[in-house]
Amino acid sequence: MQLENIFKFNGGVHPDENKTVSTRLPIAKLPIPKKLILPLRQHVGHVAKLKVKPGDQVLKGQIIAEADGNISAAIHAPTSGKVVKISEEILPHPSGLPDFCITIEPDFKDTWVEKKPISWKTLDRNKLIEAISQSGIVGLGGAVFPTHMKLKINQSQLINTLVINAAECEPFITCDDMLMRERADEIIQGSLIAQTILGAKECVVGIENNKTEAYEALKKAAQKTSIEIKVVPTLYPSGDAKRLIYLLMGIEVPKEKRSVDLGIQVFNVATVAAIYRYLEFGEPSISRIVTITGAVKVPQNYEALFGTPLSELIIAAGGLRTKQKNLLWVVL
Repeated sequence: MQLENIFKFNGGVHPDENKTVSTRLPIAKLPIPKKLILPLRQHVGHVAKLKVKPGDQVLKGQIIAEADGNISAAIHAPTSGKVVKISEEILPHPSGLPDFCITIEPDFKDTWVEKKPISWKTLDRNKLIEAISQSGIVGLGGAVFPTHMKLKINQSQLINTLVINAAECEPFITCDDMLMRERADEIIQGSLIAQTILGAKECVVGIENNKTEAYEALKKAAQKTSIEIKVVPTLYPSGDAKRLIYLLMGIEVPKEKRSVDLGIQVFNVATVAAIYRYLEFGEPSISRIVTITGAVKVPQNYEALFGTPLSELIIAAGGLRTKQKNLLWVVL
């Protein structure tokens, strides 16, 4: 992994990474918890509109709250079960404030609604974007902006380059690293789909040079495509979209502009993988890979259903190593 044709920015820091402790084990699937608490406000934009009421039976993947306008995202049932209440609940958010949530009591049958894969190679871009608008997919790198809106570029905005953000520069967090190691094919296929919808001439993946296994997996998955895998320095904040664009292309996005104004769009690796799974298998966004590390006995990455209580992750990771009065949750 060599740094080639990289445009280094001024500043940045390289804190202790603390990443290897959570990459020793493969991604594990977290068991279905006894209850799922799903906030209606999971994304940037308008709060999703309720489609269910207490007492309703729901199937896995069923829309339980629909997007309210363009800048909004649908919410789907992460598993089958019963809606037991719709109420204000304290969220796992630094504010400590409550918000309206749908609480589902799983039936542990995990019965899917009818899944409808979408033939993305034959649909035109507008129909594809319309389909993705029902997927519930938002930016999984932390921005949580509805993905269909990032694909819906104005005709006056031509996208020349699609950048796939594989930097994951934050200490401790390794969910993207493990996703790349284990599901590189899904990332590459999702990148090709996004590139096709955007009409981008080129696609480049930017990955930090401390992710050797992930790099090799992506290179192998992309070998029969035109996607370029470029290595950037392990330096915080390389994962910031504007910093990554500069590292890869030497282009500085002015403060008052967005990258699309310069013909560049950026997606996180987990986001494009989610696009692929929705179109290829008809699976909406109902889970994500999360890193549980630090004060737990067995640091690891888990695929957890949306709405899973954080306590379930601590239990799965063997519990706390010592009695902790305070825990810091970094949720991306």
